[in-house]
Amino acid sequence: MDCKIYAAVSSDVWIRRNGEAAGSGGFSHESEHDLAVMVSDFLENGSVDADSWCSSDSDSGFSDLALLAEKISYHKHSMDQSESDVLSVVWSLVQSISEKDFQFVNTSSCNASCIRFLLVKLLRLSGYDAALCASKWQGCSKVPGGDYEYLDVVNHNNSGNSERLIIDVDFRSHFEIARAVPSYDAILNSLPVVFVGTLTTLKQLLQVMVEAARISLKQNSMPLPPWRSLAYLQAKWQSPYQRQFNPEENPIHSSFSPDHKQCNGHLRRLQSSLLFEIEGESLLKPMNSDNRRRMKLERWRHSSFGNL
Repeated sequence: MDCKIYAAVSSDVWIRRNGEAAGSGGFSHESEHDLAVMVSDFLENGSVDADSWCSSDSDSGFSDLALLAEKISYHKHSMDQSESDVLSVVWSLVQSISEKDFQFVNTSSCNASCIRFLLVKLLRLSGYDAALCASKWQGCSKVPGGDYEYLDVVNHNNSGNSERLIIDVDFRSHFEIARAVPSYDAILNSLPVVFVGTLTTLKQLLQVMVEAARISLKQNSMPLPPWRSLAYLQAKWQSPYQRQFNPEENPIHSSFSPDHKQCNGHLRRLQSSLLFEIEGESLLKPMNSDNRRRMKLERWRHSSFGNL
């Protein structure tokens, strides 16, 4: 199989995955065009060795990736109590969402935003200062302009200080690369399915993953694509943003009924991956506490969604 063809297919898949949030936090039509041009330029000018089809770890690459894996584990498990509490709540909320809940999301079209919309609503019902954050940035140099969508929670304490936690429900997809070596895949799978943490922690994870991607791609004589560069990734979460508290409360009035097939598939994958991660983690609250929370959330959801 020709490497350029493979790279083109991989890039196209990446655009579709991230573009599924287009209009809902992925990319606008203009930025999606800019990204397509960037991908095309990369494929034309990028260096891909057709003889390096088989991905494998070299000795030096493996040791470097092993070190980066340790950093991922450290950052993932060094969260404080407030972060751990929010993560536990987000886990429970994501698991509590069902496909039938999407019918209460009033959008003119469905671009995989429904999970984020529902999660914001449930977090606010749980007493958190949560919002949907729509970021936007202008293109410069090799980073095309674009927009992205994620969640945040602002924790306020009695002293008047506040801490902002970033929440991303599709975190691993930002780091998928073509022909990854096995140890890179292991690092990718060690990332949290749903990221909850400070911007500082997020920056540290981005730096580690970009370096890991660079090492993995180097094993196959491939350069780092610009859409996997640190500058491009940082733009998603570090650009100016607007907080929206009730994004589904202002529907476009029409007789159009959105098809939630995309969100249904995303929800099933998300819940399955999250369940696998939770089973391997020791940060879970006692089962009886989780059961009480789920019952409470169920009552909130029925009373809230029934009034929409």
